[in-house]
Amino acid sequence: MPQFITFGEIMMRMAPPGFLRLQQTLPGSLDVTFAGAEANVAASLAMFGADVGFVSALPDNALTDACLNTLRSLKIDTSHVQRSAEGRMGIYFVEAGANQRPSRVTYDRAGSTISVTDANSYEWPTILSGAKSLHVTGITPSLSEAAADATIAAVSTARELKVQVSCDLNYRAKLWNWRPGTERKQLAAETMAKILPFVDILIANEADCGDVLKIHAGHSEVESGHVEVAAYPDVARQVVERFPNIRFIATTLRESISASHNNWGAMLFDAADGNAVFAPEVKGDYQPYQIRNIIDRVGGGDAFGAGLLFALNHDDYATPQEALQFATAASCLAHSISGDFNFSNRQEVDALMKGSASGRVVR
Repeated sequence: MPQFITFGEIMMRMAPPGFLRLQQTLPGSLDVTFAGAEANVAASLAMFGADVGFVSALPDNALTDACLNTLRSLKIDTSHVQRSAEGRMGIYFVEAGANQRPSRVTYDRAGSTISVTDANSYEWPTILSGAKSLHVTGITPSLSEAAADATIAAVSTARELKVQVSCDLNYRAKLWNWRPGTERKQLAAETMAKILPFVDILIANEADCGDVLKIHAGHSEVESGHVEVAAYPDVARQVVERFPNIRFIATTLRESISASHNNWGAMLFDAADGNAVFAPEVKGDYQPYQIRNIIDRVGGGDAFGAGLLFALNHDDYATPQEALQFATAASCLAHSISGDFNFSNRQEVDALMKGSASGRVVR
């Protein structure tokens, strides 16, 4: 059985070529790939050489054939993907931002198969048998009550089987509307409060912690690109006080100068000793990657999550600092690749992690 399992929705991603807008492209052709937070993590783990399986529910049609063939081409196990006559494959449209124009995402995923699949249809004891790690996000439970119940069943079973659970909080303001009369952030808070007690590794940026947990990082202002780095360890401590089961809390530190230029780094808090480390580091000081001319930032956080999970579970990265260095380098490289999947292998990530950042041709 795969050592790493991820669970969530995979969709068709439709994007205009280059930096065109939908209004410029349609009617016409769009670039179509497959994407979704948990599938993105699975793809990155597979690129690093990990043994990984992806669990989901998809319609029984030719679109699913193409989707699963894509995942299998990366050596991702799809044997526990359910195929159903109910529902549809979700779609999301993305316009790549440039300079002062932000990227924009439009969802078309209501009624997707995973959102209408009964939580009891997943055989979690069988799926997780022999696994080392289960990864979920806050996106799948935002889709429907059934998807939320399935996520809760997955993490609770993982805890019973002593399988490590990681979760990317990933609050999506356009989702979380499945309980009429309940405000979206309140619904997210109530639902994630049922998931987080089973989590060992939590990934959450300042906006996620603020929106879902009402914990804020000093005077950080994500929209303006201002990040108060020194405040993040205190955010992690407050999260651990509320959920003492969490061993590691990771936070990405994105300074958005423009859609084309971001400074990128991260923090990892170890609840066992109460210490936080930052990456990347240069001579012991935190110095974020300066990513200019971004090709595609969507999926960058998933690349970080995959890098962190891989390194924390691999003997070659012996300390939290080394694990965080690997994760941050992986996500940095993802910004140079079109599409959600991070087609960067372990050797390329290790090279950047060790300082090879010139972009010289490799012959």
